[in-house]
Amino acid sequence: MKRMWTMLIVLYAAMTGCAQPEKKAERQVGDACEACDLMYKGMPAAPSWQIPLVTAGESGEHLVIHGTIFKKDGITPAPGVTLYVYQTNNKGEYSPSFGQIHALRHGHIRGWMRTDERGRYEFKTIRPGSYPASKNPQHIHPIIKEPGLGLYWIDEFVFEDDPLLTTLEKSKAQDRGGSGVIRLTKNGAGAWEGKRDIILGMNIPNY
Repeated sequence: MKRMWTMLIVLYAAMTGCAQPEKKAERQVGDACEACDLMYKGMPAAPSWQIPLVTAGESGEHLVIHGTIFKKDGITPAPGVTLYVYQTNNKGEYSPSFGQIHALRHGHIRGWMRTDERGRYEFKTIRPGSYPASKNPQHIHPIIKEPGLGLYWIDEFVFEDDPLLTTLEKSKAQDRGGSGVIRLTKNGAGAWEGKRDIILGMNIPNY
């Protein structure tokens, strides 16, 4: 009897193992991406295409960024693409919030969007501060995650009116995903607003 039960357990384990679907390996693209895997920490299962990164009480100038993510042809909208962004507070610090447990290095101003059927994304935040005692332009870090591909970084969101965004700084851009330089205007609510469209794979190594 004991032998029969042992055989049944082995048979069940084998059948169960065969029933498990194999996880398809993701194709790796891009190049070195320091601490980019932190995007997965605390990531929701189904992000919206339109999110707030900060609460109403966050210090700083309100900012709204929106745009469309296109496939490599630059014409076809790309639905279901995850865009992760993180940035400094208005003092230029990556400051974790009280009780934050995920991605402390990225600070508390971070979030995820997943493009809708029209490839759209939008996030509401504040203008990030430049790093303290530096000449580094204000910027927001973006990371792209497409289905079936590993994550990759694209050019930072930077702002045309930033006095620290000099000609020299602009010359360092790689136009990964397209230009990250955004022209800002004030909207009816008094917040800064800008648009950036993104092209998947543009200037990304091994894409």
